[in-house]
Amino acid sequence: MRLLSYLVLPLAVVAAYLLFWPVPIEPQMWEPPPLPGPRHPYNEALRAVERIGEGQGVGPEGIAVDDQGRLYAGFIDGRVVRMNADGSAPTLLAETGGRPLGLGFAPDGSVLVADATHGLLQVGADGGLTTLADAADGVPFKLADDVDRAQGSDKAYFSDASSKYPLPDLMAEVFEHRPHGRLLEYDFGTRQTRVLLSDLYFANGVAVGPDEAYVLVTETTRYRVTRYWLKGERAGTSEVFIDNLPGFPDNISFNGSDRFWLALYAPRTSALDALLPRPYLRRVIFRLPHALHPKPKLHGWVLGLDLDGNVVADLQYAGDGAFGPVTSVEQAGDTLYLGSLSDTAIGRLPLSALTGAP
Repeated sequence: MRLLSYLVLPLAVVAAYLLFWPVPIEPQMWEPPPLPGPRHPYNEALRAVERIGEGQGVGPEGIAVDDQGRLYAGFIDGRVVRMNADGSAPTLLAETGGRPLGLGFAPDGSVLVADATHGLLQVGADGGLTTLADAADGVPFKLADDVDRAQGSDKAYFSDASSKYPLPDLMAEVFEHRPHGRLLEYDFGTRQTRVLLSDLYFANGVAVGPDEAYVLVTETTRYRVTRYWLKGERAGTSEVFIDNLPGFPDNISFNGSDRFWLALYAPRTSALDALLPRPYLRRVIFRLPHALHPKPKLHGWVLGLDLDGNVVADLQYAGDGAFGPVTSVEQAGDTLYLGSLSDTAIGRLPLSALTGAP
C-alpha cells in the first residue's frame, strides 16, 4: 500500500500537468476533408534524385536558379551561397545572421532573401544586406518564408508564415492552427510593402503565374494552395487553386510555361487529421516534451500542377536514402532542383529520368 501511495502522487502531478498546465497556444477547431489517399498511390519516381553540393551546408530550404544556370541556396547557419549547376565552386554571397529560406532575384539581378528572422532582404554586390521590409501595416513579420518575382517586373511577392510565432516556435503555430499568415507585395519603385491577403494558414511558398496575372501562395496547415488575382476582372480577389492535398504544401514555383512544381514537406496522416477537430487534446499533447511530439515521416514528394490546378505529375520516394524532406522545387531546362529544410545536399533530377513515372 505504501508503494502504491508513492506512485499515486507523482501520477496525479503528471496528470494535472498534462490536463491543466497553462500553454501559450489557443488551438482552433478545424475539420479537415478526408485524406485523398486513392488519388495518390505510392511510387518511387524520386528514387533517381542525385545529391549535389553535398557537405556545403545544412538545410538548403529554398533554391533559386539564375539565367546562367547557377544555383543559389540559404543554409541553416545563415549563409547564402551561389554554386555551379553541378553543385561545385560555392561562393559565399552573404551571411544574414538569421535563417534564409526562400530566394529570388531583384530587378537588378541581385539576390532577394526571405529570412525567417529578419524579413525581406536584398544582397548587395559586396555582400552587404539591405532590409527591404520587416513589417507591414504596423505588424512585424515573425517568419518571412518565400519570395518570387516575375521576369521584368518591379514588384516582388513574398509570404510571412506567421505574425505571432517565430521559427523556433514553429510547432506552436502548427498546434494552434490559426490564420496568422499573410501574402505581401514589395514595390521596388515606391519601396512600399502592401498586404495582399491576410488570415492565411501558415503562408508558405509563393509563385507568380503567367503574365503576372496572379500569384499563388501555399497554406501549409490548411493543405491547399490559394490564388490571388493581380490583373483582369478578378484583380484583388482570391480563390482556392487546389485543395485537400495529400501532404503539407511547402514552396511552389512556376516553370515559365505550363507547370507549377509543388513540394510536399510530408504526407498527411489520419492520426494528425484526427487531432485538428480537438483543440483540448492538442493542448494536452503540446504539454508533452518535444521529443514526444508527432514527427513527420521522411517521404520525398513533389507534385506537378497545370495552370488550372490539376495534378499532372506525382513524384515520390520514401525508401532508404530518400532526399528530403523536400521543401522547394525549381525547374531549369530539363532538370528539377530540390531543396530541403534539413538535408545536407541539393537534389537534382533530370526530367528524362521520369519516363514512365506517374
